[in-house]
Amino acid sequence: MPNIEETYDIVVVGAGHAGCEAALATARLGLKTILFTVSVDSIAMMPCNPNIGGSSKGHLVRELDALGGEMGKNIDKTFIQSKILNASKGPAVHSLRAQADKQAYSREMRRTLENTDNLVIRQAEVAEIVVEDGKLTGVKTVSGACYHCKAAVLATGTYLKARCIYGDVSSYTGPNGLQAANHLTDSLKAHGIEMYRFKTGTPARVDKRSIDFTKMEEQFGDERVIPFSFSTDPESVQKEQVSCWLTYTNERTHEIIRSNLERSPLFSGSIEGTGPRYCPSIEDKVVKFPDKDRHQVFIEPEGLDTNEMYLGGMSSSLPEDVQYAMYRTVPGLEQVQIVRNAYAIEYDCINSRQLRPSLEFKNIEGLFSGGQFNGSSGYEEAAVQGFMAGVNAALKILGREAVVLDRSEAYIGVLIDDLVTKENHEPYRMMTSRAEYRLLLRQDNADLRLREIGYRIGLVSETEYQKVLYKEAKIASEVQRLEHTNVGANAKVQAILERHGSTLLKTSATMAELIRRPELSYEALAEIDAEREELAEDIVQQININIKYEGYIRRQKQQVSQFKKMEKKKLDINMDYSQVGSLRREAVQKLNLYKPESIGQASRIAGVSPADLSVLMVYLEQQRQQKRQE
Repeated sequence: MPNIEETYDIVVVGAGHAGCEAALATARLGLKTILFTVSVDSIAMMPCNPNIGGSSKGHLVRELDALGGEMGKNIDKTFIQSKILNASKGPAVHSLRAQADKQAYSREMRRTLENTDNLVIRQAEVAEIVVEDGKLTGVKTVSGACYHCKAAVLATGTYLKARCIYGDVSSYTGPNGLQAANHLTDSLKAHGIEMYRFKTGTPARVDKRSIDFTKMEEQFGDERVIPFSFSTDPESVQKEQVSCWLTYTNERTHEIIRSNLERSPLFSGSIEGTGPRYCPSIEDKVVKFPDKDRHQVFIEPEGLDTNEMYLGGMSSSLPEDVQYAMYRTVPGLEQVQIVRNAYAIEYDCINSRQLRPSLEFKNIEGLFSGGQFNGSSGYEEAAVQGFMAGVNAALKILGREAVVLDRSEAYIGVLIDDLVTKENHEPYRMMTSRAEYRLLLRQDNADLRLREIGYRIGLVSETEYQKVLYKEAKIASEVQRLEHTNVGANAKVQAILERHGSTLLKTSATMAELIRRPELSYEALAEIDAEREELAEDIVQQININIKYEGYIRRQKQQVSQFKKMEKKKLDINMDYSQVGSLRREAVQKLNLYKPESIGQASRIAGVSPADLSVLMVYLEQQRQQKRQE
């Protein structure tokens, strides 16, 4: 009996957060797309924490939304608690975080996929990529079926040769006991793709009925919820929210962990994969931070229709009996009943330095890659990579230029640039500290930064684009008005200043000068500003930030201008750096390995010094003059 053969424009392998965004992007751009998953029940599954967003991750989700992605819209429909993190700090580090109803999130994303034109979902394991003359031409499943395509996006997450471990128990399955994908790795290696073995982990899920919440601190959501998506009506997300809870480990917890370290596969050597530095297991924390007498444990609901609770901060791969013993030392968990054991998961992923900034493999044309398969961690990091890989796969087929966001444009640009230019020997996690221009790359202005790019790609509607143009114009005109509106030292003004604990005026001042005072704001001065019109909350927020941080913003824009000059100095990706005289040997090796696309990218490669960059600049100038003479 002959094997099935079908033809599509694009194949997407994996239906986690990266695969969903990739498939939606390509299908919405009019390309016939097939999305493969080992189980349709695992579409947009949240196998670890039950939340979207968080520090720096909230930035990624809002940027994704501004570009035309789905994650922000989906969590707005399915969240059960929402809050802004770091609200007491400056706006650069404010990050939105929402607790998700896991089942509802997955179900809603699946509904969106199933009702998207040009998109077919297929439950099957992809076992092989088909490459002819360095170009991807299709994929094959374990059954032998062949799916011809013009491009493919690999978004396999943590499923490739996955192994779940706790104590002496080891099972070759993907997360939540789902089928692993055991065949594709060999095909990728056969085509010269370098693979890594990484590890991540998850804590136990416990029965809500066995928790004593009176011994814990209740954690509430924000009174006024801010939606993730710029398209979501803010009034539609004002709803009753559930509580989360905070408790702590103690010395007894740590004692149990220390006395059982030899039974931990993490320390016994039976786990080969490298784990995430910034999301360590509880046994890792106890060993690496011996001076800490307690660690936070967040008790988070997994959804509205389940009693399962997630023990955030206590992921582990310790044996079952040790898990029970350590969890029951935590206040409020003395009688806790485990529903699902904590476990570590090992999986195959790629060395992401094999990718171009477009997320296309350097040595296989038409093959793109996104998500945890690229050596990153987190739902949000996965989603934005899947989206960018899908967009660039589609644009390649459509004969259009790839979209590459740079470090001055988006956290997405920082994330991808770090993955393709730096040595990542552990799962990469996005953090605000990684972004050099974070005052410009705030989550609140993601639409102002990126809506136009989403519109140019074709994933943001005319209506949404016009909304952001209107917003931009309103902010600019109002800031301009405030810079040129004077107020005198009259009784009404002085009363307002006194009420807010602000120094009284001796002479007149502009409204903008008053807003720059830390204790004042645009809203606080409403009574003495007769000319102002009623403006939306998000516009008011931008006015406040633009005026208060004007000096810092101007300085950072100057830094970006210098950065852009370096990025514009393009390098030939086929250049042989051994032919460039005066480059140090290490620089030659690293530059030939990475094949940077610009001087800016070369500057971020470990082992390339400022002196090497100067040599390259001189070489480029010599080449330019030589071409001119010819």
